[in-house]
Amino acid sequence: MKKISIGITDFKEIINNNYYLVDKSLFIKEIMEDGSKVLLLPRPRRFGKTINMSMLKYFFEKTDEDNSFLFKELYIYKCKDVMEKQGKYPVIYLTFKDEKYLSWKDCKSGMKFVIGNEFKRHKYLLESNIMDYEEKETYKDIMNLKADDIYYHKSLLSLSMYLSKYYNKKAVIIIDEYDVPIQGGYTGDYYEDIISFMRNFLSGGLKDNIYLEKAILTGILRVAKESIFSGLNNLNVYSILKNKYSSYFGFSEVEIEEIFKYYEVEFKLDEVKSWYNGYVFGENVIYNPWSILNYVNNYEEGLQPYWINTSSNDLVKSLITKGGHQLKSELEDLIQDKSITKEINENIEMKEIDKSTENVWSFLLLSGYLKTVKKTRKPDGRLVCELAIPNIEVKYLYNEIIMSWFRESINNDEFNFMLNSLINGDIKTFGKILKKFVLSSVSYFDISGQESEKVYHAFVLGMLIALSEDYEVKSNRESGYGRYDVMIIQKDKNKIGIIMEFKKVDRDDEEDLKKAAEEGLKQIRKRKYKQELIAREIKNIIEIGVAFEGKDVMVLT
Repeated sequence: MKKISIGITDFKEIINNNYYLVDKSLFIKEIMEDGSKVLLLPRPRRFGKTINMSMLKYFFEKTDEDNSFLFKELYIYKCKDVMEKQGKYPVIYLTFKDEKYLSWKDCKSGMKFVIGNEFKRHKYLLESNIMDYEEKETYKDIMNLKADDIYYHKSLLSLSMYLSKYYNKKAVIIIDEYDVPIQGGYTGDYYEDIISFMRNFLSGGLKDNIYLEKAILTGILRVAKESIFSGLNNLNVYSILKNKYSSYFGFSEVEIEEIFKYYEVEFKLDEVKSWYNGYVFGENVIYNPWSILNYVNNYEEGLQPYWINTSSNDLVKSLITKGGHQLKSELEDLIQDKSITKEINENIEMKEIDKSTENVWSFLLLSGYLKTVKKTRKPDGRLVCELAIPNIEVKYLYNEIIMSWFRESINNDEFNFMLNSLINGDIKTFGKILKKFVLSSVSYFDISGQESEKVYHAFVLGMLIALSEDYEVKSNRESGYGRYDVMIIQKDKNKIGIIMEFKKVDRDDEEDLKKAAEEGLKQIRKRKYKQELIAREIKNIIEIGVAFEGKDVMVLT
């Protein structure tokens, strides 16, 4: 039986060591048939980018060793016209997947190290007569990390030129995870430095390079063309929103069923689907490959959040935490399995991500934290998408982010005590702790303006996420003659069912907190919100009116 490759990204190692491989080799054929000189394929992390780039390297690269045997059992081997091109090109292969640092100094050193290593891999060029003395000395300096910055800026161009002259064949350039250093620049406050470096480095090697056969780049984001790919007219970008290449990253349902069958794993497709499926690339619905392989490898442990736990997710947490009330309110809608409709910017510039909520939603979509339910291209070219959370695993992250806001304001024991008071019917204690909680939640909770009732609703709903594993928490659903704000339904119908209605104090009507809370209770009763609980045969029902003014709150039953 073949082994499962967890974290192994070298294509040759996977084949030679008998690891299970989902055959994506027809990707090579599509790449070769694509008329674009430079291709950029942005995909979420751990969706098979590096393995695919490694596969391209072993396919294209001309080496002393014949690597055609690596493809013998794969679909591509039957494409004789394509296989004739195997091992016929010099290849520059760079991966920047680990080049994320806290400072520009360290980042630049890391970039130089990666470039220097690729020069070292081709050091046989120094034995030839294609370079003069000065060029050889510069080559050695780049290889030994001693060259001035300008030579690293021009290194992609110079290495492709030397390889092309040596082999009398244009070079294929493969760059994996090109934007990891850029993300590091954004979070580490050296964005302009890394953008300048990458602009010079990539433009030098990809723009009007007569020694270039084809270049393939992967990353997570496109990054605005004007910031890095300025003047690069031969670039074609295939994002997750496009259908071309959409089946080559991640697993299809047929592919995961084959994996489960091979490893004799008993599974319920609906459960696996709800945890790891839901990503939409082009017109294909995709499973998360990292999570699927880890699930099979750790089958006895059951369904777990594997993909989410492979990264600190700091950028996602920061963007959501810094987002305004509208963003947080819409996030609550998403967690309630609703969708939101947003204009999507496919060409985000990292430094602009936190400048608008549309950019945040665009980033979350393109990074794999949201999925498209529906896409509409407006007459003026704008892209509008209906967005939703793809699966339980990603929802787990959002829940964790929201819960972290509350943990900043109240200790865990007191938080749990508050929720237990609510579900056990001790509403007086619940209201007392909630009042204290609201006062201390400055970072999240800042009520002002006409939308304050929605913000308050979102705040309490977010707090109740902690109950979602054991209780059904519903919001803004129809019952009786209207829509209740929040309903908590326990699985045991002999236990308490709770309905909550939120009211903002209206000073124009000379309301106070008590009167506003009483109005909430009247609305629950008048509109018969408890009908849904009665239909579920829940007899013990508590109706709660929650009134607020600024950060003052009152809870009545």
